[in-house]
Amino acid sequence: MKVSKDLINVPNILSGYRLLSFPFVLYLVLSHQEKLFAGFLIFNLLTDILDGLIARRFNLQTEFGARLDSLADDGTYILAILGVIIFKAEDFAPHLLSFYIFIGLFLTSVIISLVKFKKMPSLHLYSSKIGGYLQGFFFFILFAFGFNTPFYYFMIAWGILSFMEHIAVQLLLPEMRSNVKGLYWVLKK
Repeated sequence: MKVSKDLINVPNILSGYRLLSFPFVLYLVLSHQEKLFAGFLIFNLLTDILDGLIARRFNLQTEFGARLDSLADDGTYILAILGVIIFKAEDFAPHLLSFYIFIGLFLTSVIISLVKFKKMPSLHLYSSKIGGYLQGFFFFILFAFGFNTPFYYFMIAWGILSFMEHIAVQLLLPEMRSNVKGLYWVLKK
């Protein structure tokens, strides 16, 4: 049986790694191994950047890859949020309202997709990609140097706006699509 390049390629292997590493990294959170958790989280964030760059550069973007990447992204989000709750709750205590709004909008975007399209979202909006880079950089700073309040609010504000765009796009699309650039492009069509 021949496996097509749509399934087995470097970007999908990197996304698959992130999915397969989920239970191990979750174990690191639950067993309070902060340094190892932070190292794996940062490595997973770097593989997320790499899979997208490689897929675009070598024309390896596929529907399967977009969905696999989105699933791995969601797992990484869950791990990052758990890591914040377990390891950095004291740092986040004064900023909980904005953090809860951020998490609520993330969950809302997933719920809308599951209800409307019966599948996980895989839009990959430009704002989401930039937000992912900002969030990854924030987590690196958080675990390497400590909580940076101005950068936190910049990252959270960007994330909230990005999730709002994500929700608006999902409400406008008649069917789920992958790799949608953003609300502007949806409205332009």
